[in-house]
Amino acid sequence: MSEHTYETAVKRLQEIVKTLENGGLPLDESVKLFEEGAGLAKFCNNELKNAEQRIIALEDIDGGEQ
Repeated sequence: MSEHTYETAVKRLQEIVKTLENGGLPLDESVKLFEEGAGLAKFCNNELKNAEQRIIALEDIDGGEQ
């Protein structure tokens, strides 16, 4: 997988979902797109978890006060 940002990964994932929903692709191409989508979903999930951990760490540094 090439270097992605969260935003580019989400955009590509949306394209894959739309393509798969439209159907008409050969099975092997559909499976390849599904695999790419699964990898992108995992990447996005990891990015969200990392962002959440950073926010929690910042809140801990600030004493949880806003």
